[in-house]
Amino acid sequence: MKLTKLELELMDALWKIGMPGASVREIQESLPEKKRPAYTTVQTIIYRLEEKGAVRRVKKIGNAHVFEATVNRSVVQRRLINDLLDLFGGSVEPIMAQLVEIGKLTLEDVRELEHRLEEIEGESGNDTSPEKSVASEPKNKRGKKR
Repeated sequence: MKLTKLELELMDALWKIGMPGASVREIQESLPEKKRPAYTTVQTIIYRLEEKGAVRRVKKIGNAHVFEATVNRSVVQRRLINDLLDLFGGSVEPIMAQLVEIGKLTLEDVRELEHRLEEIEGESGNDTSPEKSVASEPKNKRGKKR
């Protein structure tokens, strides 16, 4: 499911509000006041999200329908990342290079990702490579091997 930027903003608002969902007015009022779209704009986008199957009506209070997200954040994020990777021919290197250049990816981030990869490889039983044994040596607080 592809979502526009505004659809993603409204989904983010719904995910933050959580259960039992929110009315169009509650969603609209949860958005930052500076760039808050008009009520009718939010209503139209919520109806589009409903047609796409991203939200559903769970109840009606007076004239207001209450909506909840039917997809979770990680599913939507995974799709966005896959779409971004497709733009770069499936390679993460140019994306990571850009993130480094604009200061959004630090050495500490890379170390954390390395740790996560080691955990994932350990869970899947792929611990046999020589690089793995070196990478998993104990490190001090600055990330240097002891």
